[in-house]
Amino acid sequence: MNALTHEKLYSLEQYARLRPEFRARVIAHKKNRQLPIGPHATLYFEDALTMQYQVQEMLRLERMFEPELIQEELDVYNPLVPDGHNWKATFMIEYSDEDERRQALATLIGIEKKVWMQVEGCGKVYPIANEDLDRETEDKTAAVHFLRFELTPQMIAAAKAGAAIRAGIDHDRYRESLTVPAAVRESLVADLG
Repeated sequence: MNALTHEKLYSLEQYARLRPEFRARVIAHKKNRQLPIGPHATLYFEDALTMQYQVQEMLRLERMFEPELIQEELDVYNPLVPDGHNWKATFMIEYSDEDERRQALATLIGIEKKVWMQVEGCGKVYPIANEDLDRETEDKTAAVHFLRFELTPQMIAAAKAGAAIRAGIDHDRYRESLTVPAAVRESLVADLG
């Protein structure tokens, strides 16, 4: 696993100097890790670099330098780093209008379990969702979910060999599917061991 460690992080002083370049690098990297699925749902695929950015920003904002507190941050974000046989993503349901969002979240309960990824020639993979805590109530789902898509060795081999990757959502109130664009596909294949 590409887990983040203390040694892989910049000190607060180093990060202050490097932040503009590091931030620009991460923003460019994230462009190939976003996958809109229809008009109101997006998968933001995470990896060691995206999580390092999250940790570095938290340490900077909180002025954190104590090893124990840094480890707590690492323990929070490391579970979102893929380990070679899965893809991990932040799934966001996005409506700009607050009333529309509230109404949609009330009708989209369970949507996080209906998101899927599929390597050509293999079955759909539905995610393990929200391992940290439940993010829905009987009245609504959350706008943000954390998903883990576990892949078989056959799926990994096919993806690495160039098979197309598709994604979609099979919820009764939100049905969409698409072929993953080449740049995003390449980024996802790089996550595989």
